[in-house]
Amino acid sequence: MRKVNVGILIFDMVELLDFAGPFEVFSRTRLTPGIEARRSEISAPLCVFTVSKSDKPITATGGLRIVPHFCFEAAPPIELLVIPGGVGTRTLLAERATLDWIRATAAQTKRVSSICTGSLLLARAGLLNGKRATTHWGALDLLQQISDSLQASIHVERSARVVDDGVITSAGISAGIDMAFYVVEQMFGKEIADETAHYMEYYRP
Repeated sequence: MRKVNVGILIFDMVELLDFAGPFEVFSRTRLTPGIEARRSEISAPLCVFTVSKSDKPITATGGLRIVPHFCFEAAPPIELLVIPGGVGTRTLLAERATLDWIRATAAQTKRVSSICTGSLLLARAGLLNGKRATTHWGALDLLQQISDSLQASIHVERSARVVDDGVITSAGISAGIDMAFYVVEQMFGKEIADETAHYMEYYRP
């Protein structure tokens, strides 16, 4: 079975749950029901990995050190791009290499998603021009400021999730888990998403 590549950007001071929550959802998804299926990769439809500017460890919020699977240059083709947030996004807003990588990768993907202030990076990369989008409630004004400075006409909304033309932006931190389940449901159906949530003991309304 060909697996869909899910690439999650990580960087210094990335919000831990922003990427770890979706990583858990995507990596635990199986097309075969039952707890035994979770112990094997046979029916796993997604290949999930982290990507960073270099292959050196990064430090997430709270001090957790993480070694990325790939650096930008070595990353496999990505079909679902996930951009988490965190205070580290403020530095990346002015980092050309990361913005260029996001822009180039997004051009080759089928889906682009963000959690929390990851949408600020999508906005700075020009991927939200003319689109509806959301972010953490504490950064809504900043997203609007970026839109105004770039004349990007982003329609900023306070919402748990906004989907617009293949780009999925979600609100802060824990909202990324719900976003990931939404993506799983869109790709593989509600039954698969619900089965994954049941395994994780995560309530989905």
